[in-house]
Amino acid sequence: MKFMDVHHDMKGITQAEMQAAHKADLAIEKDEGVHFERAWADPESGTVYCLSEAPSAEAVQRIHTRTGHPASEIHPVPLTV
Repeated sequence: MKFMDVHHDMKGITQAEMQAAHKADLAIEKDEGVHFERAWADPESGTVYCLSEAPSAEAVQRIHTRTGHPASEIHPVPLTV
């Protein structure tokens, strides 16, 4: 199932910091059967969005927590076009 997670506490995040955070997630994602597909950020508001394929929202959160940036929200995305 696809999930969109949202981080609200990353104000001022740079491209390099975002790439490093994404790389950290990718390095351990298989531990939970997660695959992080893409991420977007608005440094001004501090909002970051991550799209993943995962068995559960809890699996997504475990990866983000282990890499030091737990999600503020995780939403299932059951329909796509």
